[in-house]
Amino acid sequence: MNNSREVNMREFDLKEVAEFDGKDGKPVYIVHQGKVYDVTESKLWKGGLHMRRHSAGTDLTADFPAAPHGTEVLARYPQVGIIKGGEETAGRTMWEPLSRLITRFPMLSRHPHPMTVHFPIGFFFATSIFTVLYAATGLKSFESTAFHCMMIGLLFTPIVVLTGLFSWWLNYMAKPMRPVRIKIWLSIVLWVTVVITATWRMTDPHVLNSFRSESVVYFLFCSSFAPLVTALGWFGAKLTFPTEKK
Repeated sequence: MNNSREVNMREFDLKEVAEFDGKDGKPVYIVHQGKVYDVTESKLWKGGLHMRRHSAGTDLTADFPAAPHGTEVLARYPQVGIIKGGEETAGRTMWEPLSRLITRFPMLSRHPHPMTVHFPIGFFFATSIFTVLYAATGLKSFESTAFHCMMIGLLFTPIVVLTGLFSWWLNYMAKPMRPVRIKIWLSIVLWVTVVITATWRMTDPHVLNSFRSESVVYFLFCSSFAPLVTALGWFGAKLTFPTEKK
């Protein structure tokens, strides 16, 4: 019975599907494995753009392995047609071993970067806090803790950068999106600042022991970690949890 229904469905080519892009009141159609679905009723497809990365009227077959959900979400929406003759997908082609790996372990599609990024954020934020506490109290243990937090954060940073670049390529097709561009530049500024500060502290362990111009600069460097990681987290959240102005 289902097979006869599919046979009688409208046949599209990908150019025809592209016309249903959700703009100017048009329906929102997407393609998955040769089937055309009408997702107009989904609030997540309002205006024809899903999560600021997927456009309506396109074939999303190759993008599903990287999605935080499975293909079961398509069961909520009506299938309105099929692609003529099993036409090749218009989306990107993912390396087959990687596609199989992500299908077997779905967490790899979205979780590696969010899991790892919290470590340097926490440690760099702690560096700023403990540096301020040392300046306020003079307790050497606070300064030592700040240095240790800075070094641990520094060790985690390369892992975070690699997982971030992977997520950018996998989930956003490495598009030069504004939040991503800002995050890249902020990451460079943070990395350079941390490397300079860590090297400075290792070569001059008593840099904060007495009040001098070098101490003020070092203090400002350490204090800058908190606003930098806050800004990075803010733009990361805008990518993961996009909000639209009403």
